[in-house]
Amino acid sequence: MGQKSNPRRESATEAKAYGKYVPGSEQKLNLLAQMIRGKSAAKALTDLQFSKRRVAQEVRKVLQSAVSNAENNHGLDVDKLVVAKATVGRTLKMRRFHARGRGHAAAVEKKFSNITIVVREAKEK
Repeated sequence: MGQKSNPRRESATEAKAYGKYVPGSEQKLNLLAQMIRGKSAAKALTDLQFSKRRVAQEVRKVLQSAVSNAENNHGLDVDKLVVAKATVGRTLKMRRFHARGRGHAAAVEKKFSNITIVVREAKEK
């Protein structure tokens, strides 16, 4: 009884992690996603650790989760992992206001984003 399990969307040599509601706009997160695409997982973690951007630590947590998923859930070799995909999408906006002079208000939008990171085991050369 019950529902059958869904087939895996990734190949056997891939693992994925998904970060929801990361505070920051999708443009700022996409700069970091571009920085780590195609790099080895260890090099990408080091680059994110020493990045000056505030959202770099959030992206680093998602990448660490993807590496952990690869190791624990799929039995992949951590030393051979490469960041295959890093995609960013927008999610909600919290709308707030700042009180201004003479009874006026100024709109403030606090943006949030989602980030998906897929790591793949590199082929031997």
